Amino acid sequence: MPDPSSLALPHIAKLHAYTPGLQPTESGWTKLNTNECPYPPSPRVAEALRRELGDDGASLRLYPNPKSSPLRAAIAQHHGEGLTADHVCVGNGSDDILNLLIRAFCTQAAAAGYTLPSYSLYPVLVEIQDGATNVIEFDRAMRLPVERIAASTARAFFLTSPNAPTGVAFANTDLERVLASFRGLLVVDEAYAPFARENAVPLLSRHPNLVVVRTLSKAYALAGIRVGYALAHPEIIGLLDRVRDSYNVNRLSQAAALAALGDHAYYSGVVEKIKATRDRCVRDLITRRAWFTYESETNFIFTEPKNARGESGPAVAKAAYDFLFAHKVLVRHFPSHALTASFLRLTVGTDDEMLVLNETFDAWLKSSKA
Repeated sequence: MPDPSSLALPHIAKLHAYTPGLQPTESGWTKLNTNECPYPPSPRVAEALRRELGDDGASLRLYPNPKSSPLRAAIAQHHGEGLTADHVCVGNGSDDILNLLIRAFCTQAAAAGYTLPSYSLYPVLVEIQDGATNVIEFDRAMRLPVERIAASTARAFFLTSPNAPTGVAFANTDLERVLASFRGLLVVDEAYAPFARENAVPLLSRHPNLVVVRTLSKAYALAGIRVGYALAHPEIIGLLDRVRDSYNVNRLSQAAALAALGDHAYYSGVVEKIKATRDRCVRDLITRRAWFTYESETNFIFTEPKNARGESGPAVAKAAYDFLFAHKVLVRHFPSHALTASFLRLTVGTDDEMLVLNETFDAWLKSSKA
């Protein structure tokens, strides 16, 4: 009998899986590496989960609503802009939605486009599909390369806005310039839109080749529940439904998402608190530390650390990361791309967590004088 792994499709045998941020299992860590919300979800979420389970959990023996129909209607109502449930597809996190889009639109003959740097899951999903890619690189200025995207031959182009990992957002006026000429599907991945000044949802009514992807993992503190969704023309939604797993979102996730969307006041407060902490930390990094830091419209900060001698670069960023890790402070370092290798990505935590981060940076700077 041959090695069972030798039976895999050739492109799967060569695949490098997506690497998520570390999830420590022991206590004592200050966890600022995966852009989770530092605050709990609305109390209505726990109440909804208890109601859905009931006293004996008997509801779990039944399949969930296959299309998440009540949730689709609630999402459409939440966004307004003339959207209906027919404009919405719900997934097991926004990663599920991205996977459906790749599955429906991308092959070797129909490339998927994306920028670098951006969400590192995109190339993995394309490789799983054995598809082709069309990659457009940013420079350090992080200005949207409108003409290059508009001229792309990609069947679907994936754009994170605000960008990950830099936190830079792109204006709707620039997105419309792309949409005016681009012949493919523009997928604007808005995982961090609740923290930004504007979003692309108002553009949907004018551009049938636009897809907006959202998640409840970040601003809604539901990373463990896994709910994301697409907003798009009903014909695109229909295509996603053809390739979607029949029961892709479980009963508890649907109930939790409905409850979260129903508590606008609670989440507005959470977002404003995170933005205030973020802006204060960005100012401190720029003014007190003199570290180059992108103006963020997300719940994370992308900064280029300098050591005590004023040096920056990939080795300095790695040294800072290692020092933080040794002191049980988790952030992200992306060494594989020239634009990101000199930077660290810092999730915005509570004020107490950010104080720990700052004190640990101070200790690193003191140690680097030696």
